[in-house]
Amino acid sequence: MTWLIAFFLKALVIFFIARAVPGVRVSSYGAAVGVAAVYALLSMLLKWLLVILSLPLILVTFGLFLFVLNGFLLWLTDKLIDSFEIKNFPALAVTTVLMTLGNVIVESFVGRVFG
Repeated sequence: MTWLIAFFLKALVIFFIARAVPGVRVSSYGAAVGVAAVYALLSMLLKWLLVILSLPLILVTFGLFLFVLNGFLLWLTDKLIDSFEIKNFPALAVTTVLMTLGNVIVESFVGRVFG
């Protein structure tokens, strides 16, 4: 049950980021739920492989290269979903940082309140 609450809160984070960051568009909250689902699926299927392949870069950059991996997964999500659009690289970079921070906050909140 906690993972479901976290999932919908992460979709809400995506929805608010799309409203706040110029160059990012999501058509509705339902589309944000779809974006959260596709992003979670891509993370589950690909992120472990990308982390293993880029482990030296992750270690050299003290983990900052994980933002690049998250940005790549977000860009891939943009290409897979028509109702979600990121227009340029600065919007992608800002959205990646905000999504990462939002996900950390959601996980912390859900773990503290519902865990």
